Parts: sequence; C-alpha cells; structure tokens
Amino acid sequence: MKRSRDKAASELFAALYPRLAGWCRRLVDDDETAHEIASEAFTRLWARWSRVEEPRGFLYVTAANLVRDHWRKLERERKAMRRVTAEAEVNSRTEHADPADPSVRLLVQSLPERLRTPILLHYYADMPIREVSVLTGRKEGTVKADLHAARELLRAHLRRSLDHTL
Repeated sequence: MKRSRDKAASELFAALYPRLAGWCRRLVDDDETAHEIASEAFTRLWARWSRVEEPRGFLYVTAANLVRDHWRKLERERKAMRRVTAEAEVNSRTEHADPADPSVRLLVQSLPERLRTPILLHYYADMPIREVSVLTGRKEGTVKADLHAARELLRAHLRRSLDHTL
C-alpha cells in the first residue's frame, strides 16, 4: 500500500512540478522564488497526502496563496524602503533644525512595549489587525484599543513639542 502511494506521489510530482513551477515563475518573475513556492506547495501536499482528494487543485490553490504572500512581502518591503528614503530625506533637510524637534521614530520608541509593538507591526510592517492579534496573542479588540491609546499618546507628545517650539 505504501509503495503504491509513494509511486503515485512520485508520478504526480514528475507530471505537475514543472508546470506548477512555470506557472509560479510567470507570477513572481524569479526562477528561485518560483521553485521555492512550487516546492513548498508540494511539501504541504505531502503533509496532507491521505486527506487531499484533488492534489492538483490543492497544489495550485496553495501555490496561489504562497504567491500572494510573496507579493505582500514585496509590497511591505517597498513601503519600508519608501519610508526609510523619505525619513532620510527629511532628516537631511532638518539636520540643522532645533534639537527639540520631535522625531516620530523616537516618539514611537518611547511608547510602552504593549503599545509600541502593535504600532510597529500594524503601521510599519503593514500587518492587518488580525495578524497583529495573532502575533501578540491579544484579542483584536485589545489590539485596536492599544493602537488608539498609542496614537493618542503620540498626538499628545507632538502637541507638547509643537507648543514648546512656538
């Protein structure tokens, strides 16, 4: 029985891997990433082999989800690079500014850990509240409340800083 399952899995791999990897390649425009995604899809299939009724469909849906995750990661990286570039530009223009001028980065760092983590994950890593909830082990409502409290603290810090400069 095991031998026939192994043979079926091997035949499936031989028949579908090149096609799946090629499909992924067209979506991600990178050979290495395409092969990583196709391999991961097969790995996930093998882990559920006895429970999957339609292996081909499972592979393509899994690969599509992995491609989407890859695209999201790329977008987060692009946004982070834009932020860093913009911050560097602002810093270079304000190098000779008043030392009391607030830096959002420093203000965020000054937040208590329970407020800083959701701010960094949600706004800087561009994660949805549900994902922040899972990563921090807090309920979504708690994450929303922490984000609100953090924004209020940041707003108050900025107001005080502006009042001191005027």
